[in-house]
Amino acid sequence: MADVFHKRQRSEVMRKVKSFGNASTELKLIQLFKSVGIKGWRRKYNLFGKPDFAFPALKAAVFTDGCFWHGHDCRNTRPSQNKEYWIKKRERNIARDKVVNEYLMTRSWIVIRVWECEIKNGTAIQKLTPLIPA
Repeated sequence: MADVFHKRQRSEVMRKVKSFGNASTELKLIQLFKSVGIKGWRRKYNLFGKPDFAFPALKAAVFTDGCFWHGHDCRNTRPSQNKEYWIKKRERNIARDKVVNEYLMTRSWIVIRVWECEIKNGTAIQKLTPLIPA
């Protein structure tokens, strides 16, 4: 499928994608936390891998991963232009995520990765059960 934007427009769109405060992932997850009574989370917590949410008392780190950026093929979106760049970019992100997971888990942290599509379709709550108060 051809891109609906010209090269300059696409570049501008991609430049606006931020890794913090993303409305489609992090902000919706905060709403979910509040709706089920999940408390004790911190943002911008100084921890390797920069989790989106850290629960220091539980030693839990939650990452909200965008499906495109972190290699989830739920929508099977693959750019047709500059293919090699995007393949390598996703591969680097996947490899970094694996390193972060291993590092934190070897230090007894619970690592929860929630996909953007899971937040959208309502299945994210299943991954968050260790954080829900009894």
